[in-house]
Parts: sequence; C-alpha cells; structure tokens
Amino acid sequence: MAGVPDLDLQDKAMSCTIKQFREQCDEALSARDKQLLFYFYLRHDCMNIVRLLRNPEAEVDDLGNFTREQYSDMITSATELNFNVHRYPAFMSEYIRAYAYNKDKANYFAEDDMMGHYLEYAIACPNRMMSKWYSLNRDINNILTALIARQNGWNVSDYILGNNEVTEMIRQNNSHDFDLSHEFEYVKDLMKIVEEPDPVQKEKRIDAFKWLWLEEQTFFEPFSIEAVFAYLCKLEMQERWEKLDPDKGKEAFQGIIDDLRGEVKVPDEFIANNKK
Repeated sequence: MAGVPDLDLQDKAMSCTIKQFREQCDEALSARDKQLLFYFYLRHDCMNIVRLLRNPEAEVDDLGNFTREQYSDMITSATELNFNVHRYPAFMSEYIRAYAYNKDKANYFAEDDMMGHYLEYAIACPNRMMSKWYSLNRDINNILTALIARQNGWNVSDYILGNNEVTEMIRQNNSHDFDLSHEFEYVKDLMKIVEEPDPVQKEKRIDAFKWLWLEEQTFFEPFSIEAVFAYLCKLEMQERWEKLDPDKGKEAFQGIIDDLRGEVKVPDEFIANNKK
C-alpha cells in the first residue's frame, strides 16, 4: 500500500485504475489474501451472468474472477441435475436455474435479485471488516428499496432480502424510518441522505457515506488486507463517478465527502464489532 498513489478525487485524471491495482496485488499478495479479494471481484461475475442470461452474445466485464468460457459452463451446468456445485458459488447456479421462471414476473428486477444473493454470500466472508462492509451495503440497499416500494404502494416485504434485525424491523414497522433510528444511530444520518430530492446528489452522498466508513475502518491499519480491500472499493467509486461526469464528478464527490465528515457518524456497531 505504501507504493500506490493516494486517492484524490480532485485529480483530473485517475492515477490508478482497478485493473492496474489488481496487477500489483497479484504480484504482492499471498494466496490467502487473494482469496479474500475474490469476494470483491465476484460482483462483476454476478453482473456478467445477468447480462449473458439476457443475451448470450453480450460483452462481459473482465474484472470478474471467471472467463467467458466458465460463464458458459456455469449456465449450462446449472440446468443439469448433476451439476457440480463446487466449481462455482452455489448461489450463482441457483440463480441461473430460477431465472427462466422469474424473468417475466411483474416487478422482477434481475440485477437487484442477483445482488441480494451476492451480498448474502459475501457477508459470510471470513474477514470481519469485509463481512461488515457487505452487511452495511445490504442494509443500505434494503432501506432504500423499502422506501421506494412504500412510495409506489408495493408490498415492502416482497422486496427485502436477507434476515437480520434490520430486515425484520423493515418488514414489521410502518413508521417513517421503520423505527430503525432508535436502534441504529447511522440510520438517522442515512435518512437525511436518502431524502435528497436530486437522485444524482443522493447517490453521491450515499457513496460518500460509504467512503467515510471505509476510512474509519482502515485508519489505524494502512498496510493490511483490509486497507487493500478499502482501496479497491474507493477506486470503484472513483471510476464510476469519473465515467458519469468526467469534468466535475470527482470534484463534486470530494466536496460531499468533506461536508459529510462533520455531520455524519459512521455506524458505531460496525466499528465496535470490527475491533473485537
């Protein structure tokens, strides 16, 4: 980590890409640490599977763990009764088998369904900090999804994925914030963010919230595998905002992060659990 450039969102050009950083990691990390980063890259595999199920000729993102040939094997094997679940994460094969039955259902969102299964899988990651990161993301996704479902008059429970204290409160409570603010201090700050009327600004503020969480988790361990993982997550945010708004995206994102530093409190329960 000492040899990689600091991430400065006000730079006009990215000093490092995910692909470049991945190449450095492949040379420097142990096999065990590389296996932990498998969870990060697996998200790209999941989205590739969704693309290929819709269109077998679709282009795939090469940031995933698997090749195009392996995706084809996965899709073919998933339809066989004796497919080998040990070749690939089982949830991916299960998703593929169910896709044919789900794809034409009303209000079925293939990407959201896949991401829900992916987060459930990633939460079981053996690294505590990474597991907490995926848990935080699942909770944020569920809160945002529940608010959208409520606004559209949909049954909230139909769109919430996973089973933990947050999901149970969302399913059972009809208050403005599902009564989560009483149990989870970070929800107070998150609710302020999600009430932002501008969808682009709201998304940037959510990413800024996550950015600060990553900084909190790795501040005292800048050379750990957790720091490598956090760097990858930040690079991903940086690349996304640069693509969406090359001239002003990163600069605006940096300003939001600076504003949030003084007003947002990252989840204490995630920090406390990480220190145990």
